[in-house]
Amino acid sequence: MRYNQKLQERILQTGSRLCVGIDPRPALSGGVEAIPEFVKRLVGETWEHAAAFKPNMAYFEAMGLVGIEMLEKMLSEMPSEVPVILDAKRSDIGETQKYYAKSYFENWGVDAVTINPFLGYDSLEPFLDWEGKGVYILAVTSNPGSADFQRQKVGEKYVFELVQDLAERAEKEGRATDVGMVVGLTNASEVVLDRIKDYPLLVPGLGAQGGDIGNLSEKGRKAPDTINVSRGISYSDPEKSFSEKAQAWAQKIAEAYPV
Repeated sequence: MRYNQKLQERILQTGSRLCVGIDPRPALSGGVEAIPEFVKRLVGETWEHAAAFKPNMAYFEAMGLVGIEMLEKMLSEMPSEVPVILDAKRSDIGETQKYYAKSYFENWGVDAVTINPFLGYDSLEPFLDWEGKGVYILAVTSNPGSADFQRQKVGEKYVFELVQDLAERAEKEGRATDVGMVVGLTNASEVVLDRIKDYPLLVPGLGAQGGDIGNLSEKGRKAPDTINVSRGISYSDPEKSFSEKAQAWAQKIAEAYPV
């Protein structure tokens, strides 16, 4: 089964596009030693409402080797029904990128990975021949600095359109790996959305970053887009359970962007 199909089936099963971000912060979770139980509860209480999970490697790497061990254990215990998108934003060339792909897809068995595409198409290729896997290439990120490059024009095209051309090239070549894009809600203007084609989108910027999902819901998209919420589930409203918050966000997303 291709990655896009697995994700679409999960979206239909849950009735929502909610992607639960996993960004553990020791200072807010009772210290490093409390993180394994924290992420176990987070996954266990939210998986029924999640179209996907998105662990961010930076938060685990910041805890050193023990953090990587936590990430590896967590990934080995993920519910098989829910696609896992590893937010790594890796970018390198040749052999190095090949080993990143092997690490994430073969050793850790994640379903998809985020990639920085600005080294060019050949830097994506080591990730493009994995059956059943997906990659999301950074097109329009949710930070203000996305205006510095991504939303600048080069000739007749915006830079994010040149990124999109890489997804189109992979599709035309019939590569085994499905290619989507990261498009942040906070910068998803009409100028951007009118130029984004119907490739699967991983969409950060809802919740704590204040993005408006209504910008996407009226575009007639068919691809299995997912909307990420991290802090809004992990650390907001501590009086509520992870399950309650995930259910509320799933419902909010489903109402604004129906499946």
